[in-house]
Amino acid sequence: MGEGMRVEAMDIDAHPHSGHGDVDDDGKERRTGTVWTATAHIITAVIGSGVLSLAWAMAQLGWVAGPVILLLFAAITYYMCGLLADCYRVDDPVTGKRNYTYTEAVESYLGGWYVWFCGFCQYVNMFGTGIGYTITASVSAAAILKSNCFHWHGHDADCTQNTSSYIMAFGVVQVIFSQLPNFHELWWLSVVAAVMSFSYATIAVGLGLAQTMSGPTGKTTLTGTEVGVDVDSAQKIWMTFQALGNIAFAYSYTIILIEIQDTLRAPPAENKTMRQATIMGVSATTAFYMLCGCLGYSAFGNSAPGNILTGFYEPYWLVDFANVCIVLHLVGGFQVFLQPLFAAVEGAVASRCPSSTREYGGVNVFRLVWRTAFVAVITLAAVLLPFFNSILGILGSVAFWPLTVFFPVEMHIRQRQVPRFSARWVALQSLSFVCFLITIAACASSVQGVFDSLKTYKPFETRS
Repeated sequence: MGEGMRVEAMDIDAHPHSGHGDVDDDGKERRTGTVWTATAHIITAVIGSGVLSLAWAMAQLGWVAGPVILLLFAAITYYMCGLLADCYRVDDPVTGKRNYTYTEAVESYLGGWYVWFCGFCQYVNMFGTGIGYTITASVSAAAILKSNCFHWHGHDADCTQNTSSYIMAFGVVQVIFSQLPNFHELWWLSVVAAVMSFSYATIAVGLGLAQTMSGPTGKTTLTGTEVGVDVDSAQKIWMTFQALGNIAFAYSYTIILIEIQDTLRAPPAENKTMRQATIMGVSATTAFYMLCGCLGYSAFGNSAPGNILTGFYEPYWLVDFANVCIVLHLVGGFQVFLQPLFAAVEGAVASRCPSSTREYGGVNVFRLVWRTAFVAVITLAAVLLPFFNSILGILGSVAFWPLTVFFPVEMHIRQRQVPRFSARWVALQSLSFVCFLITIAACASSVQGVFDSLKTYKPFETRS
């Protein structure tokens, strides 16, 4: 997923009166978002650290299946986002009650255990993304010194870096930033994240193009990594499914689609504007992903690295800049993504134990202890499981089926009252089931990848 930004929903109750003056029909300040701002939000949200793994994913799939699967995920994402956009308002797409978040939409249309399952998927995804961000940032930080070392001492020098120390340093930084109660509301954070994510993704494309044009390039094939040459038959199967999880992670943004839609002005109806923005945003993102995945694969061939930027060492200053962009993006992105989880836990605790919110000498002790402990757990998990592609595969698979496919399909069926076992119902449920199988396969292969890596792994001694 790209994690460039989140669009925060406001917290004012809906009102049934129509909009007038400077307020909308729900009594909130009039929304001014357009198809262009929504498209920008989508591109920013999607293009993130997930783009770094696409060359590796393409190497597992090859020239035929790789582009086809990228286009397939793009089509599924677009279709499901259209279904989800229709769920922004309840009953009527123009005058119905608004849902300000994904969870509110699930509660409005489905209720019951669906709401619990939705929250569980979101918070597991947030926790896992924290681990993924920590690993990605540490690998990129280590790559800065690595590229400098190769530049000054030659490519025969031992320039490997201990990533565990960078993981712990990133954790310390996040412990400090996590104490800022409203860090996620600082508008400049999304701007910085957008610029950083677009910068390093563009540099990755540029370096891949330059390497392809100047050579030498790696060996590429129609079917990707070759059994008996690059991998054995079991590894080929596992890595193929893991690649699906990596691609799913790169496309997942449905978790914030409702929040983006809540920024749009009306008329026209928000769902119509959102559909236009989705096709523009997903199309632009897919074109960018094609460039990054295909050029990265053509540059490195079947031995493409898990993180494309770790494969380039010259020009070292440009590689350094790209990796600095990743680190800066993820330092802020970590907080942007996890602040909703912090708020949810602290809100639940405060409602049950109001005394927990008391401050002593200007310090909220509960917030200090719990957020520090939470970041420490994420940091420890990243140190113990510093496997970039496997972790991204797990994250992508966990988020893909439930949040991108299952809930939009179920809400659409409930909203349109699609008859059970009708042609449309069977088609939608079949699509959901196929995506569920992809999720299971991608998750299983990524977990297997972690176990496989653990066979030769020594805690706190991982080098990259």
